[in-house]
Amino acid sequence: MAVRLEDIRAAREVIRGIIAPTPTLPDPLASEELGVRLWVKAESLQKSGSFKIRGAYHKIAALTPEEKARGVIAPSAGNHAQGVALAAAMQGIRSVIVMPQHAPLTKIVATRRLGAEVVLHGTSFDDAVAHAHELQQQHGYTYVHAFNDEKIIAGQGTIGLELLEALPDLDVLVVPIGGGGLMGGIAVAVKSLRPQTRLVGVQAVGCAPVNLSLKAGEPVSVPVAQTIADGIAVKRPGDLTLPLIQQYVDQVVEVTDDEIARGIAHCAQNLKLVVEGAGAAGMGAILAGKVPAQAGQTVATVLCGGNIDGNLLSRVIEQVMVRQGRYLLLKLAVIDRPGALARVVDLVAGAGANIIDIFHRRALWLAPLGKVGVELVLEVRDAAHGDEVVVGLERAGYAVERENVGDWPD
Repeated sequence: MAVRLEDIRAAREVIRGIIAPTPTLPDPLASEELGVRLWVKAESLQKSGSFKIRGAYHKIAALTPEEKARGVIAPSAGNHAQGVALAAAMQGIRSVIVMPQHAPLTKIVATRRLGAEVVLHGTSFDDAVAHAHELQQQHGYTYVHAFNDEKIIAGQGTIGLELLEALPDLDVLVVPIGGGGLMGGIAVAVKSLRPQTRLVGVQAVGCAPVNLSLKAGEPVSVPVAQTIADGIAVKRPGDLTLPLIQQYVDQVVEVTDDEIARGIAHCAQNLKLVVEGAGAAGMGAILAGKVPAQAGQTVATVLCGGNIDGNLLSRVIEQVMVRQGRYLLLKLAVIDRPGALARVVDLVAGAGANIIDIFHRRALWLAPLGKVGVELVLEVRDAAHGDEVVVGLERAGYAVERENVGDWPD
């Protein structure tokens, strides 16, 4: 049975009062820069931190009493885990979650806090899937798939209904794709009610099997899943979800981790929303100019999850600030005598820059005898301010070398 609009409407009644009514928010800054009316569906504010509670609760509610008594098992990269754990706890059912060994610690801890038993196995979502099937056979658990299930797909599709109620003139909708359950459900809802809306799916370059699968006409796997967007790092789309993508989705684009990071930072800095890599993939694609849209059109993206590790979030924001020219890495030589470094510090302070780190180097840099190498990490207002700082140091007689960022071997 294919997922239909009436299935999604029925799912909405099942989860009504269970899910949080997440807001659809405007993005004034990006709207002005891009010339469109950009909105975000903030599922990062959903219960358990992502949209996954929608499909999980809908699926578990539909189980028979005998299936519920056996307990449920689910493989997950993190967000499905929390959705299943919460949905099972709400219905008094035991849950076992199999997660990759390198799943974010925040997602592991949160899943256990919701009452699930967490089993760590393998290096990818697909490894977790295989082990979950083994445990299911051994213990008789009821399997709850992350995306390749009609009840799951219908539950996720309720987002599409909410989006069209908030944005009846929606022209372009951008949705991240992992296994395809979110996009599949939303696509059925949106295209059934407003077929002229253009649907754009987004995958991470480091794990992008959907375009390959569409070309092949069947689900195919990619060998490696390597991306900061762990929530969409699925090596193979579902047998049920790929046909929905093929039928309803107009385009699938791919984004780099740098573009995803820019989306994360944009949400944090401008929307005041904490969004994980998978959740920010759509924003990353929009900001990178990979989503075709005409001036004045209404464009939206689903921020589908907010469960990002704090260390990763801080590193992402810092790296984006470097790329935005907010951080500078400078190298120069000063005379090796008391007070010489103080002069540099005074010049930097006088230019309004903040010193984040400072390092002295002698032998390792082969600085000229009588001089010492100094490396400065500076925080500035923007790229233009950074140029002013460099010019000021050069006018004071220093030969300043500006270090390039991102020049690392593959």
